[in-house]
Amino acid sequence: MHLPSEIIKMYSLMGSTKVYQPVFKSFILAIFAGAFIALGALGSQIISCGVVPVAFGRALSGIIFPIGLAMVVIAGGELFTGNCLLFIPVLDKQISLMDFVKNLAIVYVGNLVGSIFIAVLANYGHILSLYSNDLARSVVATATLKANIPFIDAFVKGILCNILVCIAVWASQAAEELSGRIIALFLPIFLFIVCGFEHSVANMYFIPCGMLAQYVYGFTGYNITIFGFLWNLLPVTLGNLVGGSLLVGGGYYLAYLRSMRGYEDD
Repeated sequence: MHLPSEIIKMYSLMGSTKVYQPVFKSFILAIFAGAFIALGALGSQIISCGVVPVAFGRALSGIIFPIGLAMVVIAGGELFTGNCLLFIPVLDKQISLMDFVKNLAIVYVGNLVGSIFIAVLANYGHILSLYSNDLARSVVATATLKANIPFIDAFVKGILCNILVCIAVWASQAAEELSGRIIALFLPIFLFIVCGFEHSVANMYFIPCGMLAQYVYGFTGYNITIFGFLWNLLPVTLGNLVGGSLLVGGGYYLAYLRSMRGYEDD
């Protein structure tokens, strides 16, 4: 098992590898990551559809959703929420703040493309017709709920979400065996799903999927718009950035790397 002090040194060193790789490579890997997270989200919706009590449905979702992140970690992918930890090499002066922002921007767009791609396939492949279209209704209801979360609530839930996601990614680096990495990332992700926190990349699937489903399946009484999508995505993205970069990345930098570099206070 790798100790936290070892993991943070790995993160600091891997920063230049990530930010200086070809833009095309980062973008393609980001598309894959967005698609993987979206597939985990779709699976979580399928398994929890119509389950009573709702709390048990959330628990079932929490079991399936982490498969998406597992695919990102194992198969390779660039995920916006996980890449927030690149703030560590920024603080350690291994990469510049501009490199960090550029990487997040490229990865964010790639994640959006991958997530929407799965949303389109789920709708036009009629995956959502399961359970006599009850799955489609549930998908639209979820998107409607997310598109109407108050700004500050979405921001706070975004912070809490990416604290757990970044801890999951961090914990996966502690294990040397594949099975250990999967188990380590599973628990924090399960917790964030059960708690109902907000993940920007997952919402790139959840809300567009519901937007499409309301038309593909002819549901009336819903009005999920691009504005509603952005109303959710903006605060959630900002919250994810704060939770992952400032709190987890900045906190662990202060706890470990700052003292390692000889900046400890006497």
